[in-house]
Amino acid sequence: MQLRDFLPKILNGNVLESFQKLDVIETSMEKREQELEQLRMDCEHFKARLETAQADCIREKKEKLTLRQQLNEAKQQLLQQAEYCTGMGAAVCTLLWGVSSSEEAVRNILGGSKAVIFFAITGQTMESFVKSLGEDTKQQDLDSDENQFVLALAGIVTNVAALACGREFLVNSSRELLDTMIQLLGDMKPGFCTKLKVLMLMSLYNVSINLKGLKYISESPGFIPLLGWLLKDPDAEVCVHVLRLLQSVSLEPEVLAKSAPEMRDTLPFQRIKALSKSRNVGLQTLAQELLDDLKILEYEV
Repeated sequence: MQLRDFLPKILNGNVLESFQKLDVIETSMEKREQELEQLRMDCEHFKARLETAQADCIREKKEKLTLRQQLNEAKQQLLQQAEYCTGMGAAVCTLLWGVSSSEEAVRNILGGSKAVIFFAITGQTMESFVKSLGEDTKQQDLDSDENQFVLALAGIVTNVAALACGREFLVNSSRELLDTMIQLLGDMKPGFCTKLKVLMLMSLYNVSINLKGLKYISESPGFIPLLGWLLKDPDAEVCVHVLRLLQSVSLEPEVLAKSAPEMRDTLPFQRIKALSKSRNVGLQTLAQELLDDLKILEYEV
């Protein structure tokens, strides 16, 4: 009875409330400790993953460095091989250029199984060379292997086309090469690569001696306007061979009949007149002869 009377005085509402709050706090602390432990475990896990990732990164950097070194070595080897092949090609083709002045040698070349492939590669090589020229490069290094290689290839084509059997072969089996040369003559600006232009023009002139060849190149789209544009080249030798090609067209009635309207509309007659007064005797003669041919054919010049 005394306890019943005494306890309510001690265990009042505030004390009970404090005990309840203490229980709540203890429960919360336990929960926080569990969460903190979980965070510690997560931290250890992520730390381990970070160390693994760092190790992988270091390994990948080393691998990339090794691969970069190997790539540089491969590039160097490729460059050396390219220089070697270019030098070898220049030497071999220069020798072949000289040999191809012999009719027997040309017949042997054309009779081989690789002739078509050779002239296809020749066209591709010329095209790659012209595309590689810089915009500000007006005079190529004539002593470079690349320049000598391409000039030799063009010289071989010129010599082959100088023979009847060679012209026939080029017209029948290497028309793509003829198309490429016509295209490249339009791609090279006036004053650029004059020696290569001259050799290409000589090749086309030799081909034009063959009637089938003349018909083919004269019917190439834009051929006559191209010749008119090439007459503006400052190099006299280029103009000489352009005039020779125009003479081939003008002296063949069947070809001239098809080309006449285009010649009348696109040829720079004032330029031809100016060339007919040139101090270069050969250029002057060709220009005057062409003007005479055009007058005979009743062109208004």
